[in-house]
Formats: sequence, structure tokens, C-alpha cells
Amino acid sequence: MLRIGIIGCGRIADQHVVEIKKIPDCELIGVCDKELLMAKQLAERFKIKYFFDDVYKFLETCNPNVVHITTPPQNHFQLGKICLDANCNIMFEKPLCLNSKEVNEIINIANKKGLKITVDHNAQFSFAMRKMRELIRSGILGGPPIHLESIWCYSYNDPGYTKAILGDKNHWVRGLPGKLLQNIISHGISKIAEFITTDCPKILAYGFISNFLKNYKENDIIDELRAIIYDEKSPTAYFTFSTQIGPPIHQFRIYGYKNSILIDDLHQTLIKITGNYRSYLNHFIPSIIDAKQYLINSINNIKRFVKRELYLEEGRKYLIESFYKSILEDTPLPISYREIILTSKIMDAIFEQLKFNENGMKNE
Repeated sequence: MLRIGIIGCGRIADQHVVEIKKIPDCELIGVCDKELLMAKQLAERFKIKYFFDDVYKFLETCNPNVVHITTPPQNHFQLGKICLDANCNIMFEKPLCLNSKEVNEIINIANKKGLKITVDHNAQFSFAMRKMRELIRSGILGGPPIHLESIWCYSYNDPGYTKAILGDKNHWVRGLPGKLLQNIISHGISKIAEFITTDCPKILAYGFISNFLKNYKENDIIDELRAIIYDEKSPTAYFTFSTQIGPPIHQFRIYGYKNSILIDDLHQTLIKITGNYRSYLNHFIPSIIDAKQYLINSINNIKRFVKRELYLEEGRKYLIESFYKSILEDTPLPISYREIILTSKIMDAIFEQLKFNENGMKNE
């Protein structure tokens, strides 16, 4: 039985708690937040035994095997070291740390102590993404990937979160090296990092402030990003982040020598792009095949919904459960350290190119 604790009792902590409660062989024993009222309300709502506003008392009293760190990222590095020193395995909310140097140090400490860490890249473990890996292992691409395209959109339709950032010049998101981008883009970047074979890809990034933010007199937050990730010994990749594309898109395309795959995270569909027909058949048959695939995806999603296997945070439950299993049974981690480090390094390179200055962030 794993003893689980949570540090950071804001909105994202609720999502972790809900999924932890569904997993057997673990007990959510205590929560901690620097604001005691936040810890108390989370403990009372989910019937958790202990709540604290002191990390050291929390660790000493609860003695957790695993800690979920769901605070703002500025605190992850220090809290991670404290929890590792207390012999706790850790699941970090994304991004894991502020930069790849911190990520490397946390991983090195974990390795030396024989502990494990992971990061909440839950979109990597949706049903469609897991199905994609099965297809790739079956050889559908006809070899290694040639090119990757990841697009991750964010909508300003959540007025609470959006107004909090725009209305508060001291909001924690503004204190991140990559600001709004850093709090979101690891979902899309991690999909690319899984297939990049070099440890030091070249990055060409371009970012700008949308007209939406300019209308709010905002000159400090970049919310549009286009990036090329490339190396002659690795698949090439495009990454797009946008707040203006409508409706929002969360898609990943992986292109092979023989066939390709399209994954739509929001619709939980997977489409195999196969076949090339001569003459006018090429205008008819592929559309029929695609229509059949979309219909099958819809039917399967309905079946999974009825069985309560399809819900918004299903990927997070799968990731948490896989992480716990890796601790209990010493199986491989659900996300390799190489992939975690590479995701952080790519983000570092993007933010470095976007160049911060006291007037905001802009390309030179």
C-alpha cells in the first residue's frame, strides 16, 4: 500500500486527488499548502486525514511514499529536493522545473537515492496516444518517423484564469522564464520529444503577442509561438502554440515512409493515413476510408463512455497508475528521464530565442 501526499492545494490538486482516489493499493494520507485554509478545505472535501501548512511537519507526520507537487513551478525545485531528502518518490505538475539544469539535478538526486520521479504530461497517455504507440510498434509507418507536427491551442474562454493573469502583474505565471508559454506548451513539446532521436536538436523559434492581448494593452506575455525542431540524424518537427485559432486544436501528426497517423486529443480520434490510388480513385476512396475511421472512432468512444472509461482526465489516471506501478514493481517509468530532460531543453532553447527584456519578450 502506497502512502500518498500532496503539496499545493490549488485547483489542479483537485484533479490529482480525484484520479488518485480511483487507484487501488494506495492511500491519500495528507495534504499541505502554505495557506492552511487551502489545505484544510481540500482535506475536508475529500475526507483526507491530515492537512498542514509546514512541509517538514507534513513529511514527518505522514511519511508518504509518493508526493504530488502541484504548486506553481517556481517552488518545484526546492520542494523536490526536500521530498527526495525525505525518501519520497515525486510526481510533479508540469512544467517539472524552471529549466533543464534544475530538471537534471532533481533526476540525479532521485537516481542516487534510488527514488523515482515523473511529470504530469497526462496528454501523452490518452487512449488515442496509447493506441498510436501500438500502431507504431506494429510497423505501420514503414520505418522510423520522418516528420512530426504538434499543435497545442489554448483558449481564453476560461475567464477566471485569463482575468487573473491579465489583471495581476504579479501573477506567478508572469514570473516563469517562458511565462504563459512555459505553463502550457510542455504538453505539445513532450509529444515531439518522445520521437526525437538526438539529445541536442536545433531550434528555430518565433513568438509574438496576439492582437487579442494587444487590445488589453498587454505587452509582456507572448501567446503565439511557431517553432521548427530539426537535426540531420533525427526526425524534423514543427510545433505550433496559439490562443487565436478557433476552435482550439490539440493535434499530433506523425509521418512515416509508408503511412502516417493523425491523433486528435480533444476529439480522442486516431486516423491512419494510408494508401495512394491512381487516377480519379484517389479523389474518392481515401475520403470513404477516412469517413469509416471517424465513424469507428465515434462508436468506440461511445462504448468507452458508457463503460466510464472515457472522461477528461483518463490520461492522468493512466499516468499516475503507471507511475505507482513502477514504484511498487520496479517496472520502467511511464515517461523516460531522457524524454523529460529533452522536453525541458527544447523549451529552454525556445525561451532563449524569444529573448526577455524589461519591456516584455520579443525576437531580435
